Formats: sequence, structure tokens, C-alpha cells
Amino acid sequence: MSRPETNTQIFETHRQRLVRLAYRMLGSMAEAEDVVQDAWLRWQQTDRSKVEAAPAFLSRIVTRLCLDVMKSARSRRETYVGSWLPEPMIEESDEMDQDDLTLTLMLALERLSPLERAAFLLHDVFGVPLDEVAETVEREPATVRQLAARARKHVQEARPRYTVAQDEGSRIAKAFFTASRSGDTNALRAILAQNVVVRSDGGGKVHAFINPILGLERVLRAYEGLSRKLAKRPSRDLFRPMLINGLPGYVSYERDDIFQTTAFAIEDGKITEIYITRNPDKLRRVAQALNISGEGDTRH
Repeated sequence: MSRPETNTQIFETHRQRLVRLAYRMLGSMAEAEDVVQDAWLRWQQTDRSKVEAAPAFLSRIVTRLCLDVMKSARSRRETYVGSWLPEPMIEESDEMDQDDLTLTLMLALERLSPLERAAFLLHDVFGVPLDEVAETVEREPATVRQLAARARKHVQEARPRYTVAQDEGSRIAKAFFTASRSGDTNALRAILAQNVVVRSDGGGKVHAFINPILGLERVLRAYEGLSRKLAKRPSRDLFRPMLINGLPGYVSYERDDIFQTTAFAIEDGKITEIYITRNPDKLRRVAQALNISGEGDTRH
């Protein structure tokens, strides 16, 4: 006869799902892991005889902890230097993109209230029944249904009309890397949409575009300037294409020899959004996963 599972075994069975939930709620893997560790401590102190279903109970703990974190995170975002982007996750880990929430869609979730975000993630992404979601967020089921519906509308509006084939995404990422480094504005013009937007997250730790750059001509001028700076002070040679939060992109060393990720939203063969993460605090896991020594100089 098999022995009943221990508290540790039960929790470890669900740990990866809980980390995914917390990361989707918070946009930070470090915060997600802290939340799950806190949930683990609470689980250890729980009387299992009073738990009807461990998955629902653990999701409830993690969601409520995330909602608490989000209260302080909102105030931190208000004082964040420049654009804030979720911590990039490279898609060599096969679990992180199972829910099809790309970086673009995660930013759409950022515009929602914490309760809307929780309702959508639990119900639409993680398949938690509506009644359980209502119990988790301590709201009536009818209210939760409305929260999820509002969130779903925002996400659907942000969702691309079609999925970019991996080979096309890789080709465009490589073309952008080559053209942006050389200052080839004609090549850049051929792959950028008229309404292209660049968002760069340095977190005040390294040089980055403080404000989003809007429109083709402004983006071209920005990259012309960057290519001239690179010509005077070349960075280390690195280009590794990969999916970043479900979007085509690459890791590289760029101006001031800073390690960064670059990801692209692509529509009709043109780049519509460029997401650049340079904040070294958000890149440690990527560097470790790729066995890249050093994340670049962090001087201003």
C-alpha cells in the first residue's frame, strides 16, 4: 500500500504552477519565488485535514499574497525610472509560455486593476472555476465574472491578429540586429511599422531611453545615433536569437557594453513594438540560464 503524500511532496507537485501564477501576477520572477516560498511556509503550518483540495488552497494563498505585493508594487512603479517591463523569461524553459501570455499581453494586464488581473489569470489562464476564484478574491461570483470579462476584453484587444512563424520572427530579429548596429536606416525602414514604439527598461541603473520612442522617423533617428556611438566604442560581440516571453528576439551586448534582451511584436511582417530590457536586476536569470559571464558594466 502506498504511503500518503507528505506536505512537501504535495507542495512540490504544484510549485512550478504556483511560480507561473505569481510571475504572471507580478511580472517579476524574484518576487514570484518569494511569494511561493512564503506560501510554502504557510502550507507547512496548515492542518491538511481541513484542506479539501490542495491545488485550490495553494492557488488561493499565492493569489492573496500576490495581491498584497501588488499594493506596494503599484507605488514602486510610480517612482520607477523610465519604462517598466516585466522581467524577461527566455523560452528555453518549456513551462513559461504554456499559457500564451506574451510580453505584449502581460503589459496589457498591467493596465488592469489587481482584482481584474487575478480574476482573468485564475479563470481564463489557469482554469480555476468561477466559484473558487470568487472565494479567493473574496468577491461575489457575479462580480468576478465582470472582472474577468473586462480583463478579457483588454487582452483580446492587445492580442496580435496572427502568430508569427518562428523562422520569420528569427529572420526579422536578425535583420533588425544587423541594421541597427550598422546604422542602415533603409534596412530598418523596411522592417519597422509606421507606428513602431520602442520601450526600454534600464530602471535607473544603466543608460536607457527614459520615455517610449513613438513613430518610425523618431525611431530611425534614435538608432542612427546609437550606431554612431557603437562605432566609436564597440561592445562585446554577442547575438543569440530566442523567444523572450513568447516573442521573437535576442540577447546581446549593446551601448556601454551592457547585456540586454530585445523582443519584438510583429504584425504583417513589420515590427510594431520593440521591448528592450537593460536593468541588470532583471537579467541575472537570463545570463545564468545562458551561461553568460557578466551582465555588462552598470555605470551611468
